[in-house]
Amino acid sequence: MFNFKDWFKHHHHDNVREGELTPYHYTNPYLIGLLLGFVLLATFLIMGRGLGASGALSTVVAMIVNAVSPQEAQSNAFYMGYLGDGVHNPLENWLVFQVLGVIVGGFISGAIAGRTKFIVSKGPRISNKKRFLFAFIGGTLMGFGAKMARGCTSGQGLTGGSVLSVGGWTFMLMVFVGAYAVAYFVRRQWT
Repeated sequence: MFNFKDWFKHHHHDNVREGELTPYHYTNPYLIGLLLGFVLLATFLIMGRGLGASGALSTVVAMIVNAVSPQEAQSNAFYMGYLGDGVHNPLENWLVFQVLGVIVGGFISGAIAGRTKFIVSKGPRISNKKRFLFAFIGGTLMGFGAKMARGCTSGQGLTGGSVLSVGGWTFMLMVFVGAYAVAYFVRRQWT
């Protein structure tokens, strides 16, 4: 039987130490961008709407609040935005399946490329503890930003940008502006 990992190991990194990740462990970003464009087009054609990840998490949170305290959920406009369409189970929302598919697909991709070991990506001058702290802070800020912008990078950026939404294009521009503005201050994590 053909073993992709053995072929990959023998053909692409003869002088690489065991466990070291190289560019060959990753797919060409231009190819992935093209494939992501086709996935986005498919979601418009099949589901009638684009991609979005933050909506899935908001749906799950709204369902939990509704199960614990229906009065609170019914009196809150934010939760009703996710409950108002009659959905009473997070598994009735297709975005939840999309996010689960991303998780499963990411694991399969990592397994094929030999990237399933637990590692902490960081520079040599920062501890694992600090790296986790910065990752938590960054993820929290992205979560708040996604809610404030009324969408995440997939919903606001990809979907909004693909339908030429001024908000979507502004969002993506500000993502890059913010990243470059903060990069100097967090460079120690990587250098």
